[in-house]
Amino acid sequence: MSESRAERLISNAEGMDAVVIANDGEPFLDSTFWYITEQGSGTFEGSFAIVGPGGSLDVIVSVLEEEGAREGAGDVHVYHNREERDAFLRDALRGCSRVGFNFHSATYAAVEYVKKTVDGIEAVDAAGAIDATVSVKDEKEISATREACRISSIVAGEIPDMLSEGVSEKEVAARMDNRMRELGGTGNAFDTIAAFGAYSSQPHHMPCDYRLRSGDTALFDFGTKYNRYCSDMTRTVFLGKPPEILERAYEVVLEAQAAGIAEYRDGAPANAADLAARKIIDDSEFKGRFIHSFGHGIGMDVHQAIYVAPRSTQILRAGNIVSAEPGVYIPGVGGIRIEDTCLITEDGCEVLTSFDHSFTVV
Repeated sequence: MSESRAERLISNAEGMDAVVIANDGEPFLDSTFWYITEQGSGTFEGSFAIVGPGGSLDVIVSVLEEEGAREGAGDVHVYHNREERDAFLRDALRGCSRVGFNFHSATYAAVEYVKKTVDGIEAVDAAGAIDATVSVKDEKEISATREACRISSIVAGEIPDMLSEGVSEKEVAARMDNRMRELGGTGNAFDTIAAFGAYSSQPHHMPCDYRLRSGDTALFDFGTKYNRYCSDMTRTVFLGKPPEILERAYEVVLEAQAAGIAEYRDGAPANAADLAARKIIDDSEFKGRFIHSFGHGIGMDVHQAIYVAPRSTQILRAGNIVSAEPGVYIPGVGGIRIEDTCLITEDGCEVLTSFDHSFTVV
């Protein structure tokens, strides 16, 4: 029988008696709560998921979330007031001394509340153990990610039909968002980036009122969620013939992406893909124009803790889901980025997003 998510987490939490996932109020909600409880819905403000010795899981929720909580994993404890919640916390952590918290997301107030409620516990950082657990996806997670990637890939194929001279970045981004919802997406993985013309040299440009002109680059970075799991992809096309330098940049970026993806496999150093792609770009006339890392982990959060970067010391594992997104950016002229979502496998990787990578002029 395969280990539960709670069992995997506590086995990674070396030296800890328990791990507490504290869901404070908005905006301090931790996706690890939904991961460990396998909840499909609900807000779960003021809730706790406590992983104990052996992988036990106590889920403490308000009466507001009772019905939803009982559809997920763990032993559910429903409180009606603070006194009841305090009692459930003390029971779940009885006998525990070193208690892990997700220092990446837990608020100071939440950690202090647990320490004051349960005597004698020491709060330690469980973020590394959480990262190691959530980064290796099970089949249920892979299936949800596949569906998110299928939806965004369909929208990628429709982008050329959304483009015409005079359309604004905001208008196209809104159409893409709507299409992802129509196709079954349950929300954006992140705010859609639509960047036209010179704005495409800004990797994190937010859509504005700029209107597409002949010769412009049109760069789109977008993704949807399905059952809370994200897709992430970038497509770069052109309205009319672009400057020759951008046509050449597209060719180099496409070659760089292929070189990086060829390094994706179980057991590979995470930095190998970045270094392979970066060499292609830096050996070209675009040296120094690749200004971010090659990839990152993807899960319930669109950025999870796998760093496919030059100085990364991580090792890729089968079940990791990562992006592959080299780019070249020329301020005042434009930028090129090509991105796919990839599943690491035993002998390579599977590209989960699909769209035409060829140079496309609308």
